[in-house]
Amino acid sequence: MSTTKGLEGIVAAESSVSSIINDQLTYVGYKIDDLAEQASFEEVVFLLWNKRLPKKDELAQFEEELASNMDIPQQIIDHFKSYDLSTVHPMAALRTAVSMLGLFDAESDDMDMEANKRKAVRLQAKMATIVTAFARIRQGKEPVSAKKGLSYAANFLYMLNGEEPEDIEVEAINKALVLHADHELNASTFTSRVCVATLSDVYSGVTAAIGALKGPLHGGANERVMTMLLEIGEVDNALPYIKEKLANKEKIMGMGHRVYRTGDPRAKHLKKMSKELTELKGQSKWFEMSVKIEDYIKETKGLPANVDFYSASVYHSLGIDHDLFTPIFAVSRVSGWIAHILEQYENNRLIRPRADYVGPTEQMYVSIENR
Repeated sequence: MSTTKGLEGIVAAESSVSSIINDQLTYVGYKIDDLAEQASFEEVVFLLWNKRLPKKDELAQFEEELASNMDIPQQIIDHFKSYDLSTVHPMAALRTAVSMLGLFDAESDDMDMEANKRKAVRLQAKMATIVTAFARIRQGKEPVSAKKGLSYAANFLYMLNGEEPEDIEVEAINKALVLHADHELNASTFTSRVCVATLSDVYSGVTAAIGALKGPLHGGANERVMTMLLEIGEVDNALPYIKEKLANKEKIMGMGHRVYRTGDPRAKHLKKMSKELTELKGQSKWFEMSVKIEDYIKETKGLPANVDFYSASVYHSLGIDHDLFTPIFAVSRVSGWIAHILEQYENNRLIRPRADYVGPTEQMYVSIENR
């Protein structure tokens, strides 16, 4: 059998959720540029799950369904309060909370498609609440419930900070949620499909996906980008810092992408938001040093920025704790995970690849006395 390390280039499924063709990302055939500039996150979620954009009345109903399902069980809040909050990473808390959600859902093991769609709404709605509740609890604050009349993006910021956000802040989060919603057969999405291909439940599939996203090679890049920017400190330090890193053959986070060759089409949208937000908050240096780094890496290594690179300064400008960057990714990507889970259920076959054995052969058992 021939093998491909990391399954690179291997087609493992047919899907109509999203595509990456000639470095162009689409959701159900709609270009990411159009969706990022014009669509609400709620529209995108509906699109991914239903394979079409909603009509006006459908969108209003879907927004209401999400808003009315945002509360999470008190037991999850109490569970957060029992943690050693100085050591628990938000991604670990999120992974456990989503698994717990399944215990409080009477339809958890109902595999009917309509039941799965109802669970999808509940999961998508509660993801934002889980992340914001954990963030507030570890600050010694009580969680804030969603506010009627606010969009999903606005409610995320409202539940996080306890006050209604400015329009530009809502625009930034909405854009980030849209851009991260799905990305073909990435590691966490593939994990979710492998899990539910056994006919396990939606909560198991999403919990497994969160576990995959937790790894720094998948979801943690923007957190590490911000760590790098903080280490650099000032714009004039950017190039000397990067040159030293490259001389030591160290990886520069947020640059290049395994799939894209000419550039990540999502990056430019967050680059624009980074410029606007850092100027608004009086923190332009984060954008300026990011541009210097991107230009230098692109010129010397041929690697353009990916979506993680500028999302770091966007989230930082919004005052969001750096270890919440990946959970925000999950709040968005659960929409794509669920779309793929529903698709897997519709045309399921157990995912069971083979391994090319490279270990020793023809070994003889020796009794323990003679070893």
